[in-house]
Amino acid sequence: MIDPSDERLPKAAAVTSGEGTVMGAKGKIALGVVVSVVVIGAVSANAGDDGDSGSGGNGKDSAASAEPESGTRSDTKADADTKKDAKADKAEKKAAFQGDGDFEVGTDVKPGTYRTTGNTDSLCYWERAKNASGEMGSILANDNVSGTSYVTIPAGDKLFKSSGCKDWEAVDAKATGTPAASVKGNGGMHRVGVDIAPGTYRSTGNTDDLCYWERTKDASHSMESIVANNNVSGTAVVTVAAGDAYFKTTGCKDWKKTG
Repeated sequence: MIDPSDERLPKAAAVTSGEGTVMGAKGKIALGVVVSVVVIGAVSANAGDDGDSGSGGNGKDSAASAEPESGTRSDTKADADTKKDAKADKAEKKAAFQGDGDFEVGTDVKPGTYRTTGNTDSLCYWERAKNASGEMGSILANDNVSGTSYVTIPAGDKLFKSSGCKDWEAVDAKATGTPAASVKGNGGMHRVGVDIAPGTYRSTGNTDDLCYWERTKDASHSMESIVANNNVSGTAVVTVAAGDAYFKTTGCKDWKKTG
């Protein structure tokens, strides 16, 4: 499935699966295939259907009925409605779907880009699949995540699997932020220009080739999305370009901007 001569592949270790031998980056990234066998139990994709319960509508009605009869009542009610709408918008952005389950694209989850954050110890596993057979050949992309991950789910995908991950939130393509000049070495994916500032970064003290970094042009996690990547022992220096979409780091010491 992966051509070992591809220049985008860093120093790699052979990983044996039930369908033969594939190449991976020290078991740190799937690069289009499963690097290690991950068994995902059957989890209902409808676990979050009751997320709208407990809205507290009755409480708001009681508060409104207790308002004094004055000329400011309409203004007070307008302010309350504004806060209610803001709270609803915040809740919608907070979680698009849960971190555990199999989700049918177009039914359970809409095509788009999503983000999960706060994952630890690479226990979060996600997978884009072209069908629900569960076979190796159905996998389009996958990853074991530590920290944060972004994933773009195209309309052509059939299934998105997530196991042991924090809830996924929808990402606004036009979102802005305050880009940082330093990032955690095991922090996962960082959106260039939003999470991390373009520039040259340095990470020191890495051992045993366990530090893996990657520059990508999108969040599809396909081989074609990789601009450059490497496994590092010792000091790592990489320039994150303004045209890059994401910078991924796993198992590294913290990165600091030097230029």
